[in-house]
Amino acid sequence: MSKKIIILLIFTLLTYSCGVGEKVKSIYKPVDLRKEPLDPDKKAQKNINEGRGISLGNLTKSKTSYEFSTSNPLWRASLEALDFLPLTTVDYSGGVIISDWYSDTNVNEAIKITIRFLSNEIRSDSIKIQIHKKTCKQNLNCKTELIRSSISQELTRSILTSAVLIDKNDKLKK
Repeated sequence: MSKKIIILLIFTLLTYSCGVGEKVKSIYKPVDLRKEPLDPDKKAQKNINEGRGISLGNLTKSKTSYEFSTSNPLWRASLEALDFLPLTTVDYSGGVIISDWYSDTNVNEAIKITIRFLSNEIRSDSIKIQIHKKTCKQNLNCKTELIRSSISQELTRSILTSAVLIDKNDKLKK
């Protein structure tokens, strides 16, 4: 007798979950495929944009800290300082900014500035600035050399001062 009751209860539950009850119908919403992407990557991106998803919180013990170029004051200050120059290479992950050859008035002379980032900290030894000078005679014989001048020191000072101000403003906003 008890076996018959158990089988009857299981059968009732199974048939009820097949969509007989009203509660089951309200769980499923029809999906308009014109508005929902079929590609799983696009669905995941849509869920991220809408704020849906799972957060594991602090379950992972990774202490990796990612810093992007928009949050690095030293990087931003360097780009502001070189905004008048045409840039050929701007690589945040490689930590380098290289300008193109720039000539203001003298067509036979041009300079090229390279900034290497050695650290994300705002310190004088966090960046290395090199200035190359190209001297050409009739655009055929060009000679390039690394020059040591006060320009690199002034540029370093300007970048560090600007980075300190950017960092201070960012902290005030938070």
